[in-house]
Amino acid sequence: MNAVEKLAVRYKELIGSPPEGIWFAPGRVNLIGEHTDYNDGFVLPFALEQRALVAAGLREDARVVMHALDLGETTELSLPELRPGIGGWQAYLSGVLWALREAGNQVGGITMVLTSDVPFGAGLSSSAAIECSGMAAACDLFGLDIAPMDRAKLAQRAENVYVGAPTGLLDQAASTLCRADTGLFLDCRTLETAEVPLPLHEQGVEILVLDTRTPHSHVDGEYGERRATCEQAARLLGVSALRDVTDLEAALAELPDERMRKRVRHVVTENERTRAALELARAGKLSALPPLLDASHASMRDDYEITVPTVDLAVETARHHGALGARMTGGGFGGCIIAWCSLGQAVGIADAIQNAFREAEFREPAWFTAKPSEGAGRLA
Repeated sequence: MNAVEKLAVRYKELIGSPPEGIWFAPGRVNLIGEHTDYNDGFVLPFALEQRALVAAGLREDARVVMHALDLGETTELSLPELRPGIGGWQAYLSGVLWALREAGNQVGGITMVLTSDVPFGAGLSSSAAIECSGMAAACDLFGLDIAPMDRAKLAQRAENVYVGAPTGLLDQAASTLCRADTGLFLDCRTLETAEVPLPLHEQGVEILVLDTRTPHSHVDGEYGERRATCEQAARLLGVSALRDVTDLEAALAELPDERMRKRVRHVVTENERTRAALELARAGKLSALPPLLDASHASMRDDYEITVPTVDLAVETARHHGALGARMTGGGFGGCIIAWCSLGQAVGIADAIQNAFREAEFREPAWFTAKPSEGAGRLA
């Protein structure tokens, strides 16, 4: 049986009747635009084929029954028990119900059975995929007319407040709003979006996504330190956020130390690269994107200082073995890289990285080729 069939069977075993529907939401990868979101800047993610699936149906009582197919675990709560502080996978599903109710929407009892093939802990937004699939199911079942961006914001609130993870809107927006064969250009200040055509195969391109399987070290406070530094720099420069810096050299001359100057330089130039990527893609010039990816990685490595040896080795090896461009993707300190490859080259490049990791005595990486895919919805 495939995943959809397994979901339906398990739902019927739990409830005694088939689900009223099956909803999905994908993980995402960020093509370019790193650590720009909390600086009111620009990002350009696209949705992955890998996705969370939720089989769901209404209940006559005021209970929320959640089952994780992959873990074989079931949790049951009453609606009044939905409150911040619930941990585990359950929080991502129950959190969206809490966020909907808190926003004044009528939400009743519901049963949800979950499965997901979005790699966990790889920086590909497995949590947002769960939240946004649950959001799609709840909105349909309870007849809630909520616009896609507002759904993403409610899912983000669930993660920020209910789960307790201080993420930006990028993940939930990508999981909800992306379309097949396109990227999503998002202005993180205005929340305006633009579809970015990514007809990869038509232009002889494939994107390798490789998980270095290096645990993130945000617990060390590195993410928070960089965010605080950016906010401090914006105050010193008299702007509301670093996206407002228009004269980089003049701004750098006003800052008190080299560390802060490096952080600001990354954010300002990364915004420029992301806007340039938008214009190139709109013009159908995907072949001109790889140098932007390379420059983005160098900036994250040298100015923002968020790469680690496994990530740098993966990027360097990818380029050495024929990748047209490569960069770390995600928050940094581990996680994934993406490599822009000529069609048919990704397998060989991934093999070369695996060999390099073996020689360096790093953990064996995992990889796949990415296909820009559809955002959250209901399966036919």
